[in-house]
Amino acid sequence: MKNKIRNHIGFVFVLLVGLNIQAQTKKWTIEECVNYALEHNINIKQSELDMKSAAIDKKDAVGNFLPNLNSSISHSWSIGANTNPVTNVRESQTTQYSQVGLSSSVTLYSGLQNVNRLRRAKLNQLASQYKLTKMQDDISLYVANAYLDILFNKENLKVQQGQAAYDLKQLQRTEELVNSGSLPKGDLLDMKATIASDNQKVVAAENSLLISRLSLAQLLQLDDFQNFDIADVDIEAKGSPVMAETPDAIVGKAKEIRVEIKVAQANLDLAQRDIKIARGSMQPSLTFGYNFGTNASYSDRIVGVDGSGTPIIAAPLPVFEQFSNNKGHNFGLQLNVPIFNGFSAKNNVERSKVNFQRTKNAFDQANLDLETNVYKAITDAKGALKTYESSLATLEARQEAFNYAKEKYAVGLMNAFDFNQSQTVFTASQSDVIRAKYDYIFKVKVVELYFGIPIINKQ
Repeated sequence: MKNKIRNHIGFVFVLLVGLNIQAQTKKWTIEECVNYALEHNINIKQSELDMKSAAIDKKDAVGNFLPNLNSSISHSWSIGANTNPVTNVRESQTTQYSQVGLSSSVTLYSGLQNVNRLRRAKLNQLASQYKLTKMQDDISLYVANAYLDILFNKENLKVQQGQAAYDLKQLQRTEELVNSGSLPKGDLLDMKATIASDNQKVVAAENSLLISRLSLAQLLQLDDFQNFDIADVDIEAKGSPVMAETPDAIVGKAKEIRVEIKVAQANLDLAQRDIKIARGSMQPSLTFGYNFGTNASYSDRIVGVDGSGTPIIAAPLPVFEQFSNNKGHNFGLQLNVPIFNGFSAKNNVERSKVNFQRTKNAFDQANLDLETNVYKAITDAKGALKTYESSLATLEARQEAFNYAKEKYAVGLMNAFDFNQSQTVFTASQSDVIRAKYDYIFKVKVVELYFGIPIINKQ
């Protein structure tokens, strides 16, 4: 029997040693976790890429105002029956021809489409920034929740380990009293059953702690998640000044600063700009164009005729001299007036109007959702506070009941089974307080976030 007791004591000792070994690893603070997540989270990286794409789209929109410039160089061979430029007779020969050209055009007017595309690109860039901010807030909230979950599981594990250690001492004492005949053997059996239950609870608490650590490590995209751990901090469940604000004040503040509304507003502005772009395609467009070209031939040339009327043949001029002699310029304006295009332009306008109305509905829904979420967050926080206060009162009562049970058990007025039941209820109350504490802390953080208070000060 003594060997079994020593084995149980050894079990708890191994648990404590294991925790000490883990304590030697790096301890992450909540600030480090949030900042690391903001830098490495895949969803945030995707949002950052969306911002880069929006910046490129803006450059495209700016480029639409600039003239294009293109050059061309060609050299061709003609083999076979061709007209001899000297004799003007078709004959079998090989000729070469080079041509150089330069062209440019610029849109002078296109129904203000370029102007509207540039404004749309700027709006889209702003919307991308809002979406990135929203993603950062969400990730910060997820990290904070996961961090608090680890703290809860750590404290709960300590409670269960403390209970197991206490029951081991009671087992040893009960064994001594049973051997002396002061207590029946049934009390010893009840204590052994309690020890077995304690061990199960410790293992369950360890598993919950491990899973919560793995969850946060994966959220942070850590490779070495086996050795991941957080700093042991004591976060007080204190009130927040935000909770003293009226719900209407919090809702008003949220509508003013929350990016959910800003994203919805940006999408609405984008849809409105799309209507103007579509309408622009129904207006005339005016383009200015300029072309420069020159060429050179490698065939013999006629430089005159002799007294008998026979053409005088000479070798071709040097290529660059021909290029200089054969230069030509042309430029002009081109006006395009859309008359009929299979209703495509008109349908694009109608399609843009439908999308605008859909976006308007989404904007209205975003306002309703935000208001609902804020009221729900406030209600949840107030409910969590009441639960926490109730759990504290319950724990205080359970503590007194357990102290009374210890006194009765010590003088033999309570059997081991009833004593263990009282102790189990007391331990459950301790866990309930810890759970209610961190639930309240997190839900207050959610309300503060709606009021513009970040989870941490971002670096």
